[in-house]
Amino acid sequence: MASCAAPGRHLTSMEAAPEIEGVESEPPRREEEERTPVPVPPWREQLTARGLAAALLIGFVYTVIVMKLMLGAGLVPTLNVSPALLAFLALRGWTRALARLGVACRPFTRQENTVVQTCAVACYSVALCGFGSFLLGLNTRTYQLSGVNTPGNVPGSTKEPGVAWITAFLLTISFGGLLTLIPLRKVLVIDYKLTYPSGTATAVLINGFHTPQGDKNAQKQVRGFLKYFGISFLWSFFQWFYSGGDVCGFVQFPTFGLQAWKQSFFFDFSLTYVGAGMICSHLVNLSTLFGAILSWGILWPLISRRKGDWYPADVPESSMTSLYGYKSFLCIALIMGDGIYHFAKVLGVTAMSLHERSQRKLADEDKAAVADDEPWRDKVFNRDTIPAWLAYAGYALLSLVAVVTIPKMFRQVRWYYVIVAYAFAPVLGFSNSYGAGLTDINMGYSYGKVGLFIFAAWAGRDDGVVAGLVGCGLVKQLVLISADLMHDFKTAHLTLTSPRSMLAAQAVGTAMGCVVAPITFLLFYRAFDVGNPDGYWKAPYALIYRNMAILGVEGFSALPRHCLSLSAGFFAFALLANVTRDVLPRRHGRYVPQPTAMAVPFLVGASFAIDMVVGSVVVFAWHWIDGEEAALLVPAVASGLICGDGIWTFPSSLLSLAKIKPPICMKFTPGS
Repeated sequence: MASCAAPGRHLTSMEAAPEIEGVESEPPRREEEERTPVPVPPWREQLTARGLAAALLIGFVYTVIVMKLMLGAGLVPTLNVSPALLAFLALRGWTRALARLGVACRPFTRQENTVVQTCAVACYSVALCGFGSFLLGLNTRTYQLSGVNTPGNVPGSTKEPGVAWITAFLLTISFGGLLTLIPLRKVLVIDYKLTYPSGTATAVLINGFHTPQGDKNAQKQVRGFLKYFGISFLWSFFQWFYSGGDVCGFVQFPTFGLQAWKQSFFFDFSLTYVGAGMICSHLVNLSTLFGAILSWGILWPLISRRKGDWYPADVPESSMTSLYGYKSFLCIALIMGDGIYHFAKVLGVTAMSLHERSQRKLADEDKAAVADDEPWRDKVFNRDTIPAWLAYAGYALLSLVAVVTIPKMFRQVRWYYVIVAYAFAPVLGFSNSYGAGLTDINMGYSYGKVGLFIFAAWAGRDDGVVAGLVGCGLVKQLVLISADLMHDFKTAHLTLTSPRSMLAAQAVGTAMGCVVAPITFLLFYRAFDVGNPDGYWKAPYALIYRNMAILGVEGFSALPRHCLSLSAGFFAFALLANVTRDVLPRRHGRYVPQPTAMAVPFLVGASFAIDMVVGSVVVFAWHWIDGEEAALLVPAVASGLICGDGIWTFPSSLLSLAKIKPPICMKFTPGS
């Protein structure tokens, strides 16, 4: 995540390849069946009440999971496979149950499956909208962690989380991105024939479900999901009994000894991150472990020895003028170096591709690439048009609403900041969507960081932190959602789903998420110690984003002693690592560490990296024993582990709010 989750999402967008491999490893579909035009239900029949109910339930489940990941380590893997599987499970089971009871009901189609998956993903994707980064970066605790005496971190630059204002803010900024590129959907999906790998992978998965062989495979995946969901949930429930105090329970088990435990090197039995490691690539998992060893094993012990020389000896270690300042800014340097490189790379790829198309060099290749069933898919995709005037009018209206409401929520954000963001959003959205169609990398988070620095510097010292954080969220959301919608339109094109029903599903799912996500976040926020750098709920990206805003206001004067030199070195390392990976042959470049994945443990610690490497080991061993079974079941089993552990967080938070504490504290101390 690294998310960006957000931070996390930036990482996961690059993890589409393993999912595509897993899908394509399934037995091939019958080509004759796929190429024979079949009746396609009208768009209103694709959007059903039972489907929306299933999407709301799935969206809520994954909102809880995403919130746990965002407020924990901040790393969120790609989860799009399991919502499609759960949608298939829920609605296929519903229709079969009614059929056995003799109740007539509408058949369950791939189009309805696609709509439910899109709506559910749109719902839980709202949870990635800054709850662990810029929104949490506005609270008082993050302000204090950044240092109350830090230049640029001025008093009054805070806003405590609340359901009402967060919901209003999300409703204001989350719908504009859905309308920016609607007039260009045919150009991007049909004329340019962009692949949108994640959208294509989802379509292949859903199409595979709705064939005889795919139905059998789906049943195997469902059994695997439910089995490991139960194991994960029961294991989390069992662990809870032993966590009745500070630094207690299996999550603090000193696997490699107490000395290693003090440096956060231990296996904490978190099946959430084991499952995340099974979904993420081996490169990402090993990069997090490398980052953990480099930071907690080497750098932080060495810098700690300079206490009293490089930084004051009489300030707490959590202060930004102490060791925590180095942790924060070196992490930012890696993330920014990685982000800037990919930002420039995707822009370059986009510009080159557009130039080639303008010269019509790809015309012959495009004609040759047309599949037998392509005209039929194009006809279905173009059948239900969405009027361009409606998109333009809606975007103008939403822009006006944002210009009026956002400055009222945040006095530091001027109305003309909002106008600038909405004016540039369509251009940035097209560039991002085109690049995502080529590379599968959604750079919305990188655009958001650019907006953060611009608005923070523009607003000045007194208003810069809040203006930068809010501007970051506004730009990110506008640009990110437009690319997500294009992925969905690609899925719709390949599953013969109406673009109208997909747009409606996105809008309804987003509206659901704008209500579900703030309530879920406030439940976590009040039940747990969110933002504590020494606890489980570290939410590292809140502090990272606030410090980036301070950096945008004050420049390098905000850095501790020698931190600028170290940050410059890590920034250069991030650029060099990416260049090396792209220049070397693939068989060698795949061993170059991923900088953003390396950066996450700098603040969070090493334990989650160990969990993820365990996930990698499980996947590696499973592929070695039975590669075909692993390709089919790994996504389902991993999703079951994540969901079971994640769902337990909901009842445990209710127990915490009810002041019901675990009865036992299992703690480890040195022997006498």
